[in-house]
Amino acid sequence: MWSNTLLALAPLVASSLAWAPPSYSGFSLKWNDAFDGSGGSSPDTGNWNIITGDLNVNNELETCTRNIQISGGKTLQIVPWKGGGTHGWTSGRIESKYTFTPANGVVTRVESRIRFGSNAVSTKQGLWPAFWMLGNSIRNGVSWPGCGELDIMETVNGVLRGYGTTHCDRAPGGICKETQGLGGSIAIPNQDFHLWRLEWDLTSSNWQSQSIKWSMDGNVFHTITGGNIGNQGVWNTLAHAPVFFILNMAVGGSWPGNPNGATQDGYGAMMEVGYVAHYQRNLAQLLGPNNITEYPNTGVPVEPDMMTLLDKEAPFISEPTETVARMARLFRS
Repeated sequence: MWSNTLLALAPLVASSLAWAPPSYSGFSLKWNDAFDGSGGSSPDTGNWNIITGDLNVNNELETCTRNIQISGGKTLQIVPWKGGGTHGWTSGRIESKYTFTPANGVVTRVESRIRFGSNAVSTKQGLWPAFWMLGNSIRNGVSWPGCGELDIMETVNGVLRGYGTTHCDRAPGGICKETQGLGGSIAIPNQDFHLWRLEWDLTSSNWQSQSIKWSMDGNVFHTITGGNIGNQGVWNTLAHAPVFFILNMAVGGSWPGNPNGATQDGYGAMMEVGYVAHYQRNLAQLLGPNNITEYPNTGVPVEPDMMTLLDKEAPFISEPTETVARMARLFRS
């Protein structure tokens, strides 16, 4: 009943905006969903598993139904509704069929543009929207949090503060201090669209120097490194293992608490998503007419004589150029 009502109203509440993943210099777009189906349709089931039923996690109340639709403005809307399900609320959750492993030696970026419904904060008690990732090993029997979890954006109770969190190792306690996790937060200016991004920087060959960074609109608000984790096996579950995307709107739970009499449902309570995208930085990028390339995140150009070395056709060089000398120092460090 609830999903049918949602779809019937879709044209009336369609976003006026249509988002597409931008192009970034030096990065290749590896995968995305810009939610460009017709208004009122479900998200592409070639890209997403639409989760249904009671999840029975985190003491949440929602029954997951198909409270998920493409808007007329080509966005994804996840809308919580009162009055249905096992505990009086229905909502939605999708998980990507697409999985990937962050590429070694480069920067991997994932991001989404997200906004929240316009209802007042005082009417959002118990609502918990999130954009996050789980290690794909959970689909193969590895339990949480050993599978690894990276929460790119969460908010609770309508409060304009976004949280980014890492979960890992074991619970309770462990390296990631479960069940709290290791996290940071940032103030959100308003309920409009904002860009939420997570980047793995795996350019260093030293796992302890590798990092994961969270940002909103380009403002970094949380970073963890392999050194922070302190265990290479656990770090590998977070930075060197397959992951998948999740978008959901939870209702109730251990963190936000339950809805109260003032909590409102509907489109004013929704989470709306412009796109989800995965990028990978190119190994080298052209910097000008001389076809000089640059190693990722080093600022060190690779000049033609160095390119010859990389092609394994190196002539004898009696006096290495400054670039070659700098590269040698880089690789020794």
